Amino acid sequence: MDSLITIFLPLALAVIMFSLGLGLTVADFARVAGRPKAFGVGAASQLVLIPLVAYAMAILFRLPPDLAVGIMILSLCPGGVTSNVLTKYGRGDLALSISLTGVISLVAVVTVPFLVRAFAGHFMGLDAPPVNVTSLAVAMFLITAVPVAIGVTLRHRVPAFALGIEPFVEKLALALFVIVVAGALAANWSLFVANLATLGPALVALNVILLAAGLALARLFSLTRDEATAIAIETGIQNATLGITVGSLIVERAAALPPFSLPSGVYGITMYMVSIPFVLWRRRVAE
Repeated sequence: MDSLITIFLPLALAVIMFSLGLGLTVADFARVAGRPKAFGVGAASQLVLIPLVAYAMAILFRLPPDLAVGIMILSLCPGGVTSNVLTKYGRGDLALSISLTGVISLVAVVTVPFLVRAFAGHFMGLDAPPVNVTSLAVAMFLITAVPVAIGVTLRHRVPAFALGIEPFVEKLALALFVIVVAGALAANWSLFVANLATLGPALVALNVILLAAGLALARLFSLTRDEATAIAIETGIQNATLGITVGSLIVERAAALPPFSLPSGVYGITMYMVSIPFVLWRRRVAE
């Protein structure tokens, strides 16, 4: 299990983020300046709305402190490659989705370490793990920002090569995601079973509320149907692998994936059960 945490998990996340980078272009980031309202609504939804709803779920469902911290870690994670794929299938604004995923992923390197320490202290008090903000920020930078930057650079410098390897990297990223989620559940199986009646409904409710809230927020600001679809999916889909990884990074010398990783692992499964019907509905609306 030590090798899973210290080697495989960071490597899997790095591959997933590299896959994200291969799908980004410099123009995707430049496009943000030309669409300030849509991007601003999406960014506010991810940086403010998601943590607020997750906090409410942790309180309403009376989650144990370590699982409450885990659901907050999940809420602080940006969307991932999955949100881009589902946005494309739902015929949402793919450019907006990619821009949000890319930019918020970079912002998360700065925001997540500070907020994780704050929420750990809030829910666990003296029992909270000592979160080293600097170490966590450096680790997140190395396994998220750097792979994304490499992917973007390859896409910009050698586009033919990047496009050629992208399908393989996407499949590899998906396989690694499945392994990571399965590992998180296996490592915390007894805790998962003991809290399934509470944790499962809490995460499903979180997903449903976030999809609906993202859509409502976009409509409130009179965004287009395509933009609303992208923002709703970016709000409802989180990078579960990043959540699992952060959950393991805040525990020094962990011998197994800690309970902090469990909500992200479960969400990595339940988010498909909730989001796919939503995506099919948005696709049908677009036809």
